Formats: sequence, C-alpha cells, structure tokens
Amino acid sequence: MSFLDHLDELRKRLITAVTSILVGFIVAFIFVDPIEAFIMVPLNELLPEGSRFIYIVPTEGFFVTIKIAALAGLILAMPVVLLQFWRFVAPGLYGHEKKFAIPFVVLSSLFFAGGCLFAHYLLFPIAWRFLGGFSNEYLTFMPSLQPTFSLYVRLVLACGVVFQLPTVVFFLARIGVVTARFMVRNTKYAILIIFILAAVLTPTGDPATLTLMAAPMVLLYGLSIGIAWVVAPRRNKDDL
Repeated sequence: MSFLDHLDELRKRLITAVTSILVGFIVAFIFVDPIEAFIMVPLNELLPEGSRFIYIVPTEGFFVTIKIAALAGLILAMPVVLLQFWRFVAPGLYGHEKKFAIPFVVLSSLFFAGGCLFAHYLLFPIAWRFLGGFSNEYLTFMPSLQPTFSLYVRLVLACGVVFQLPTVVFFLARIGVVTARFMVRNTKYAILIIFILAAVLTPTGDPATLTLMAAPMVLLYGLSIGIAWVVAPRRNKDDL
C-alpha cells in the first residue's frame, strides 16, 4: 500500500471507531441514570456522614452526566475500536499472524474491562479515603463534583490501559519480538519501571495507593511471562 492508501485506510478505521464510540455514548446516555448511580453511590458512601457532593458552576452537573455517558460509551465501544486497530495493522502481518484478530480483541476487551473494574472497586475507594482523611476542626471535606469525577476517570482509564500488558505481550511473543526468557532476565528493570509508572498514574502519591497500583501490574507482568512462553513459536520454547 502507498502512503496515501495508508492514510485512506486510517481514515476509514478512525471513522468506524469514532462512530462506534458515538453509538456507545447514545446507548449509555439513554441508561445514564443507573450508570451514574453505579459510579456515584459508592463515592457518596465514602463521604463523611451528612456530606454530599457539590457543584458550584451551573453547568457542572450537566457536563459530568455527559462525561459519564461518554466514559460508559467508550467502554462499550472498546471491542469495535480494538478491532479497527487490528484491521489497520493487519495488512502488514503475515497470513498466520492475522488469525489472532479474535483472541486479540477478546483479550484486550476483557483486560480493559477488568482494569476499569479494579479501579472502580478497589483503587479509587482507597485513594478517595486517603484524600478525604484530612478533615479536622479546621478543615471540612466538601468535594466538588467535577474534580472528583476527573480523578475517577483518570484512574479508570489508566488501569484499563495498564491491564493491556498481557494482550500486548501475547501479540509480541507470538510474532517473536519478545520471549519469556527475555522478560525473566529483565524482571528487575520491569518492576522499577512499573513503580515509576504507578507513581506517575496515582494522583495521591501515598505509599498505599502507589503499591496498590503497582501490585496488579507486577502480577500482570508475571502472567505475561507465562503467556509469552505458551504462545511463542515452537522454536523459542526452549528459551526459558
């Protein structure tokens, strides 16, 4: 394919991906009330007794509702988005590599959803308790809606992306770019990079939240080593 053909192919894939996200947004907006309850009820339960979220800008509540629908729409559309990504890179792959489209899309979607759920049920509540734990006789914790939801989205999307590590390794190992032996030999460097990423991605900076962010990444790295060994071409099986 020529350069212009690649650009045309990229345009088609982007249009399809954006359309799927738009459709997901519309579907999510129709059911935005239960989705909003799913996100906000647990957050309200973590507030001090008698406290509620506030918004001081008239349009803040409306735009947060829109952003909730957009986040849910992105999660719903993720399989289609990943499929478009695969179809864009597929022309550059060998025939035997193209058959991994379905495993790639399924694994990526599952791990992305798993990362989002991890952030929702475990990581964000711990970070939220830490951030709200500085109330005293001089300070009252009265969180505004917009910054709270921005923090929530940041952690959810960060975990969704981080949880893609096994899928990326699955693909790279299958085409022979990485091996299990290479990953084992560089474990100490991988752990260092993981904790640096965790420090960047966690907004609180406290050791508990940072460790909670890094722990699943380390586990996923260990899982990825096993995946790299299982799916590697037969000639590389003896590398470990």
